[in-house]
Amino acid sequence: MPASPEALKTLLQAQGYLADTALATVSWLGLKLGRPLLLEGEAGVGKTALAKALAAALGTRLIRLQCHDGIDLAQAAYEWNVARQMLRIRMASADAPVAESDLYTDDLLLERPLLAALRSPVPVVLLIDELDRADEAFEAFLLEFLSDWQISIPEKGTVQALHRPLVLLTSNRTRELHDALKRRCLYQWLDYPDLTRELAIVRTHAPHAAEALSAQVVHAVQALRELGLFKPPGIAETLDWIDALLALDRHALDAPALQDTLGVVLKVQEDLARMQGDGSAQLLRTLP
Repeated sequence: MPASPEALKTLLQAQGYLADTALATVSWLGLKLGRPLLLEGEAGVGKTALAKALAAALGTRLIRLQCHDGIDLAQAAYEWNVARQMLRIRMASADAPVAESDLYTDDLLLERPLLAALRSPVPVVLLIDELDRADEAFEAFLLEFLSDWQISIPEKGTVQALHRPLVLLTSNRTRELHDALKRRCLYQWLDYPDLTRELAIVRTHAPHAAEALSAQVVHAVQALRELGLFKPPGIAETLDWIDALLALDRHALDAPALQDTLGVVLKVQEDLARMQGDGSAQLLRTLP
């Protein structure tokens, strides 16, 4: 347990994650108080990366549950090994019938991320990623998990946490999450970084890039976010753009380099079309 939010901020920085004071504080409080963290914000602002950095900084395992439309209990928490259950039934005989309890033993229980986090012999970081993609029924199931740190398995009873995990729930806010879930969490909104912080992030992840090129890319990304694009670029796209330019041995973000690599930073056809011709020329005029 880091002694303070500043200590945690330093640990995260050592993993290449530059958290601001507010984010470091709410993450530390999640550890100290044993509360889950709900992180909302646009895609690509570092929500998932925070979970990875926390696991590395704390020297523990990261367990990730990627949510999607239609996710159910079997994918998220546990399921029974039906094939082996059927095998036991077939192997039974009239003289030695299989008991129902023999079909629900630990060796037939398949752990999924939620159950694995509860049964881990050491505390883990559990990432429940993009919860807004799941439906409300799955969100309701999480209430017991986040309140009591347990899962009810009808055939076995209640499984309680050996160690309370540090849970991070992320949402891109494609839909509103229920108030009952929010009440169980500490909350933080992650926004796009300002120019100074984003430049620091680029320097951390691409220290071999020329200072002038890093400054041009960051200025360009910041300008693109002000254009009201359908899908503004996130921090991940900024880093990808730097990597792409370096791979092409480009040392400046000029007109040819911009046109050749726009697909690295913009992922929607309408946004790409908008940046053709005059759009690109206007962007280049804003660069240092």
